[in-house]
Amino acid sequence: MQTRTNEIEGLIVIEPRVFEDPRGYFFESYNEEAYLKAGITSRFVQDNQSSSAYGVVRGLHMQKAPHAQAKLVRVLEGAIYDVAVDVRPGSPTFGRWYGLEISAENRLQLNIPHGFCHGFSVISEQATVLYKCDAFYHPGSETGIIYNDPQLAIDWKIPADRIIVSDKDANLPPLNDLKTD
Repeated sequence: MQTRTNEIEGLIVIEPRVFEDPRGYFFESYNEEAYLKAGITSRFVQDNQSSSAYGVVRGLHMQKAPHAQAKLVRVLEGAIYDVAVDVRPGSPTFGRWYGLEISAENRLQLNIPHGFCHGFSVISEQATVLYKCDAFYHPGSETGIIYNDPQLAIDWKIPADRIIVSDKDANLPPLNDLKTD
């Protein structure tokens, strides 16, 4: 497996080593020892899976401490544009976001530590997303940022008139009004 970092500390892109032959392919989608060596120290306790159609935007979500969740995101079918927004108080990259296409074809994964809002858009006809979490879902700790916050100006890779969001996500606050404590 190879890893790469980016301008926002803590976000790690994982590219697994894939073995392909005429029968198909094989790769380790998670190996605790290898991930620890790469600096991913989360102990994952819950897996979440979603299926969505083209144009769906899910997010931007997070859970507040003490129920904050780190996530390890991958795609089983289709393709998404995955986004993480740094909302760590005092971070030099607070309010900046990082986006990455993750697909069943490229098999990339994104490790998102505590202190980030997370969301994705479906850029294929259909997508099935699987993500590991290091804390259990706690409804009272859920918060987020509205997906179309002009301050963030995220390009979701979907025409604005084709974006589909839940009522809950459409009513999230902008970054300036986010309460993380």
